Amino acid sequence: MSEENVEIIRRGSEYWIATGEFRAHADFVWDVSKLGWPDRQIYPGGEGAQFLAEWADAWDDWELEVEDYIDAGERVVAIVNQRGRSKATGIPVDMRFAQVWTLRDGRAIRMQMYANPDEALEAAGPVE
Repeated sequence: MSEENVEIIRRGSEYWIATGEFRAHADFVWDVSKLGWPDRQIYPGGEGAQFLAEWADAWDDWELEVEDYIDAGERVVAIVNQRGRSKATGIPVDMRFAQVWTLRDGRAIRMQMYANPDEALEAAGPVE
């Protein structure tokens, strides 16, 4: 099942990067509480997709690249790089972070972001 989970997250990420459309389960939770985000920490359901769209819109030349997908049993860790330039300040960003995806019945139900990929790997549990 875990290799299947990696493929589910890979396909979803590739779809989002190609189209900008984030398809989420109705129970999906977007959790940025481990990222050090100063605003809201939890975005339930479609609010996570809205948060992501607003974030992407704040940048010029913004790109997201998934460096690796790591099988962690019931979870998948994605190591991600993002680059762009803030529309508001002109300051460039080049950030490496991680996402821990939790799946149920073949659907992503939670994604928790971590500023430090090592912390994400530790939180996800044993890597297969």
